[in-house]
Amino acid sequence: MQRVLLDERAAALSRIRSMTSDIESMVLASADANADDEHDPEGSTIAFERAQASALLAQARASLEEIELALIRLSEGSYGVCVVCGKPIPPERLAARPAARTCILCAIAERHH
Repeated sequence: MQRVLLDERAAALSRIRSMTSDIESMVLASADANADDEHDPEGSTIAFERAQASALLAQARASLEEIELALIRLSEGSYGVCVVCGKPIPPERLAARPAARTCILCAIAERHH
């Protein structure tokens, strides 16, 4: 499982680098453009794209954090155990979400709170 997590970590880092570069390119491209987003018909599109890219970057960073925490749990011997109820996380869930920290029942309960 460590190999899977390390591969996921590498992919997340790659996404973060790429998205950071994309956002920097957007900022540089718009630096010379009309800064009046409110009155420029293209301004709202550029602002939306930048906001969307920033949201995706935040999601990638959160994913990386979950992967890092899973690697810590793996090294401590608590990987695959639900952090809420203490029961084993089914292998099928870990195969689908290697960084999962909760079993399905606890994940559903967390979403409803």
